[in-house]
Amino acid sequence: MSIPTSARQWTLREKPHADPVLEGANPTFTQGTASIPELQDGQVLLKTLYLSNDPAQRTWISRAVQPGRLYVPPVETGEVMRAGGIGQVVNSRHSTLKPGDLVTTTIGWTDYSVHDGDSVSVIDPPAGLAVTHFLGALGLAGFTAWYGLYEVAKVTSKDAIVISGAAGAVGNVAVQIAKKLIGCRKDFKKVIGIAGTDDKCRGVEVLGADVCLNYKSPSFKEDLTKATDGFVEVYFDNVGGEILDFMLTRLARHGRVAACGAISNYNRDSDPTALKNYFEVVSMRLQILGFIVIDGLHLLSGARAALVEAWQNGKLLLGEQAETVVDTNFSDIPRTWSMLYSGGNTGKLITKLKD
Repeated sequence: MSIPTSARQWTLREKPHADPVLEGANPTFTQGTASIPELQDGQVLLKTLYLSNDPAQRTWISRAVQPGRLYVPPVETGEVMRAGGIGQVVNSRHSTLKPGDLVTTTIGWTDYSVHDGDSVSVIDPPAGLAVTHFLGALGLAGFTAWYGLYEVAKVTSKDAIVISGAAGAVGNVAVQIAKKLIGCRKDFKKVIGIAGTDDKCRGVEVLGADVCLNYKSPSFKEDLTKATDGFVEVYFDNVGGEILDFMLTRLARHGRVAACGAISNYNRDSDPTALKNYFEVVSMRLQILGFIVIDGLHLLSGARAALVEAWQNGKLLLGEQAETVVDTNFSDIPRTWSMLYSGGNTGKLITKLKD
């Protein structure tokens, strides 16, 4: 393979007010090219194979979030849009990395990129396991579920739990850990998922949820009230907004909320949904436990080993419910990413570059 001298890139043109603008005169992102610098000692050149699509990326380009209160530096206008991904080494001046190696790192929306070799992680998947799962169930998404349940909410077999976004990248792993590894309230059948379609709910139940409820159903609040009869100890929140607000009324005294994400508000910079039931936090002595998974990265290798073992033992399903891999032209990278906000994926949404 010849070594490329330039790379295609998608850069941030303007931070959006609401939904990112994908076409027209004033798009959020713009496509261009840039020269690839010559490799220095210790560096590698990667070809992007797969890109991770994550709701948190929207917060990195938000107008509403104060940069000093964001857990990573924001993406500024003119910068390449940040994203995790899987790349293949095409050139190396690193002592242990060689051409052909597959690695994970923060790649960005570009087809080629230069990295410090010590900042990438080599992927060596067990036989029969797709490499893409190292962006999903065996990557940061799966670790987020593991960390949020075990280390943040400290869920035990005595707890009943509701998991929103249960068909998503984090939620589908959280359901399986709660049901099959922790064994939440087996006597009361209390692993409850929330998703956005009836089909997704049935898939979540295949993963192990005792019941999954469609939040778009007219009877959703009634159904959730019935499912949480007796109340629940833990709410694993991936969505925020109205569902979080209602769940504050369905938690038992001293209940815990593992606040993982708030995708319902990510495209509402100027009009976020507020909490109306906040007094429940006081009256029921609730804990809302916000967390960022990068705080626990020192636990990642052990958690990944545990999840791989669970897969090998049949306790972690990594079939079609675990990921949605979309063959994508480079020119359509923003469009594939935007599927996150329209419910267009089940499990982890992954961009597979085909050109």
